[in-house]
Amino acid sequence: DSALSLQVVATRLSELLGQDVRFIASSIPSERTNAVIGLQSGDIALLENIRFDARETSKVESERRELARELAELADVFVSDGFGVVHRAQASVTDVATMMPSYAGFLVAREFEIFQKVVSNPERPYVVILGGSKVSDKLGVIENLLHKVDTLLIGGGMCFTFLKAQGMSVGTSLVEDDFVPQVKEFLQTASERGVKILLPTDVVIANEFSKEAESKVVAVSDIPEDWMGLDIGPESINLFTSQLDSAKTVVWNGPMGVFEFDAFAQGTRAIAQKLTEIDALTVVGGGDSAAAIRVLNLDESKFTHISTGGGASLEFLEGKVLPGLQVLEDTNA
Repeated sequence: DSALSLQVVATRLSELLGQDVRFIASSIPSERTNAVIGLQSGDIALLENIRFDARETSKVESERRELARELAELADVFVSDGFGVVHRAQASVTDVATMMPSYAGFLVAREFEIFQKVVSNPERPYVVILGGSKVSDKLGVIENLLHKVDTLLIGGGMCFTFLKAQGMSVGTSLVEDDFVPQVKEFLQTASERGVKILLPTDVVIANEFSKEAESKVVAVSDIPEDWMGLDIGPESINLFTSQLDSAKTVVWNGPMGVFEFDAFAQGTRAIAQKLTEIDALTVVGGGDSAAAIRVLNLDESKFTHISTGGGASLEFLEGKVLPGLQVLEDTNA
């Protein structure tokens, strides 16, 4: 029950801060207003999840702005500190920012500073590590990075679409056939621009998608027809980590394998561990990568920055305009 969960959060915040933190479950504007009016200096009001209101994500601007006006009446200043939503044009992200003095919070400011640096002014050598299951999720990122990076390391399930684009048979591994032609273009563009794209040379394969599956290591050219790749192999780990020794800027987005299963977590663990050891700006792009660091119990303080926004960080790397950041620039211009 989300209301109960948020009430627990409010109670815990009250204990930690020594201030009254009120959870306002109602979405009725007058009840919200009355609750806020009753706050004393230093007290905090925690609103119910704003996405329960359909106007928050409405495609109709007038509907979003109606909700934004209700929210703006509750405060004098808007501080945007949810980086995980700044890539969305939503009432509580963009519309409310146009109705009152609006500023970036410390977290959003930090995220912007880091990603602006890796996109616009990275110290070189600049290496980006991409993983995760689907290449389709990262087409825009790859296209943009081919004009910026020195080396691109490709692991995870998405590597099998690259391997198939090179003419290899990948068994029952995850492949997005519709994107093979575009991947071939990426490989050609990288060759023309002198950008290194490195793919796994060996993989850990399984006879089924299961943590109890039989597994073994094979060269990428030797994957049996009825087996699937679920992690990069030891030779690939050495290849990838060796590229990080001299790197000065590294961005990592997406695990190297199915890290939730111990048998297929070594690639992700090795990459994450290596990033804690090198003398470089190391940025983890949120989402599954950040989750992997926690699941694998690695020291988060050893990374320069772990993003709180998987989708937002990807769109930043794509070079897209993030509406939640743009509105803050516009209102403070």
